[in-house]
Parts: sequence; C-alpha cells; structure tokens
Amino acid sequence: MCDKLAKLKRRLSEMGGVVVAYSGGVDSSLLLKVARDVLAARAVGVMIASPLIPDHERQEAEETATQIGADLVVLEKDRFDDPGFLANRPDRCYVCKAAICEQLLAYARMHGYTVIADGSNADDLGDYRPGQRAARECGMQSPLQAVGLTKAEIRCLAREMGLPNWDKPASACLASRIPYGSAITREALAQIAKAEQILRTLGLTQLRVRHHDTIARIEVPPQDLETILNHRSYIVTSLKALGYAYVTLDLRGFRSGSMNEVI
Repeated sequence: MCDKLAKLKRRLSEMGGVVVAYSGGVDSSLLLKVARDVLAARAVGVMIASPLIPDHERQEAEETATQIGADLVVLEKDRFDDPGFLANRPDRCYVCKAAICEQLLAYARMHGYTVIADGSNADDLGDYRPGQRAARECGMQSPLQAVGLTKAEIRCLAREMGLPNWDKPASACLASRIPYGSAITREALAQIAKAEQILRTLGLTQLRVRHHDTIARIEVPPQDLETILNHRSYIVTSLKALGYAYVTLDLRGFRSGSMNEVI
C-alpha cells in the first residue's frame, strides 16, 4: 500500500496541477488531500452541487474539505434542464457524468489547469458504471484507479491521514433511488431525501429508500433489519406522511446499485 501511495504522489506531481472532482466521499477526499500535499495551491477541489445531492451531504463535504485544508469551489448545476437526464434511461449516469465533465473542463480551462481527475478506485472496474465511460471520453484521469488502490486501502490511508470521513458509507445521488424509466422530479427527490433523513434519526448510516411511485422500498444492511422492525410503526407513519402509500423492507438488505439488477 505504501508503494501505491508513492506512485500516486509521483503521478500527481507529474501533472503539475489538477482539478479534483470532489463529492465529499472518502475516495475523492483522499485524492484531494494527497493532491494538496503534493501540489499545494495547484490542487483544487470542485464540487458540482445540484438537487440530486442531499443538503447534509453538501455540508459534510464542505466541512471535510476545510478540515483537510483544501481549496473547494462549489458550482451549481440544475439537472432539470437536461432532457437526456430526465429520460432516466439505464445510461443516466453517463449523461450526468458527461455534463459534470463539461463543467469541470470549462473551470479548468478558465483557471489554467490541464488535468481533471476523479476518485474512481480499482474496485469500480468490476461494477456497472456508465459514468466511467463518459469520464474516459472527456479525458478525465482516475489516479487512485491507475495505481491500483482499492476501497479498503483507500479507507486505511484516509484513516492514517486523519480524514474525518475515512469510514463514511458509500453514497450515491438521489436519482439512483428511482427505477430506470420512471420520472425524475424535484418532488420525488425531496420525498426520498426526507424519508432517508427520518431513518438516519434512528442511528442508521448505510441505507437507501428506493422510490417506486407510491411505494418506499427500504434497504439497510442485514444487521440493521432489526432496528427497522423495532421502529416499524414510527417509520410507516412518518413515510406515509410524506406521501408513500406503502412502506416495504427489502429482505435482501442494502445493495449498492440495486436498481441495476433489472438491466
């Protein structure tokens, strides 16, 4: 792992400067931290904020960037002006990533950078991630992936470096809770965000509320199923108050990207 970190530092040093696509997750946080250590002011994090990102995620991301001493630029993007995204096809992530790349490239050109990079890691190569194709097409680099760093290794390095989010569960945009082909609306995203916040008040951290129109399908790790059942009445009442007619619990538990199972 030390060898991979050394390779990462050499790779970043050779860039001379980099714009890091920053989300506040452990991957992009580690990349921004190391880039800042190597390149100082020539490394900047850029976060694309939109209705797809819950408010608490944006706040935590900004706090993490401050704690690691990195410059952070927040650019706004309203995805509801993009018909390709709203169509919600299985390539939705490709459409979204392509738009993000376009914004990052515009920022980089305006401020004299020639390299943009994201926090994709070696484990991402084995998953369905159409966004990675968009990243490659626009020339975005993935230094963590290039040196072979896995998620477990990234968490270990982040902990050693004192990153506050080293054990932060993986997150995804709110649109990932909506089945392909179903309408993505501001109302649905707000409903999902509120439902997930209700579950977080119970101490749950790794969770998803999958939005099937009037049905809320809750995913949590198997060890947290008991917590859901113990608070069944509260959860049902609270989520029905948000507009869901039915509240269900997925017995298979949490799966990242479970909406891709129908592809």
